[in-house]
Amino acid sequence: MRLTDQEIDQRLKTAAGWAREGHKIQKQYGFPSFPDGLAFLVRLGFEAEAADHHPDITVDYKRVTLAYWTHAEGGLTEKDFAGAETADRIAAGFLKKS
Repeated sequence: MRLTDQEIDQRLKTAAGWAREGHKIQKQYGFPSFPDGLAFLVRLGFEAEAADHHPDITVDYKRVTLAYWTHAEGGLTEKDFAGAETADRIAAGFLKKS
């Protein structure tokens, strides 16, 4: 079920670095190296596939930008915030190297 604006604002208070961009939430990660960014995406890809919920991804050298939204609902749902939490957890392992 689609979240209300109030619910989204509340969830963003605890989603460090994530920002609302229209009907999506988005975050950019900066990794120590290009291979680290790619390795992050591989790990995230398996998690996203298991959850059957996939982010929009942009790669620019060592920067990876993710955007989540639930296409079927036409906006943000709990799945998007769960995906964001998963991405942050995975990224933390790569960012500790820097």
